[in-house]
Amino acid sequence: MRRKVRNKKVAGRLRRHRSVRRRISGGADNPRLCVFRSLREIYGSLIDDETGQTLLTESTLSLRKSGLIMKGDKKDVSAIAGESLGKKALEKGISSVVFDRAGYKYHGRVKAFSDGARKAGLKF
Repeated sequence: MRRKVRNKKVAGRLRRHRSVRRRISGGADNPRLCVFRSLREIYGSLIDDETGQTLLTESTLSLRKSGLIMKGDKKDVSAIAGESLGKKALEKGISSVVFDRAGYKYHGRVKAFSDGARKAGLKF
């Protein structure tokens, strides 16, 4: 699905995301870990592409609301969110995932999120 976007940076990210999505797909036993990064928060979702269902989500916003994160550097908070998602996935019996960086560069908060998920025990 193509959308018309006026912002060049967002349009480029969406183009890269479509390119990545052509090559990777997640199933029930090996779901896709998709990351979305906003200016303040970072969101991670485990998605089964065969059925089109979201199996699990975690975000820094939900962790702030629950009181697990109060303040901190964005990268540190992203790592905590990734670790929390990894723990929840292991509780549900999901041990390996396919990482979808959604067109973002693999550095900074995206890398911290994935490192946190790996630290919790998820295999990429």
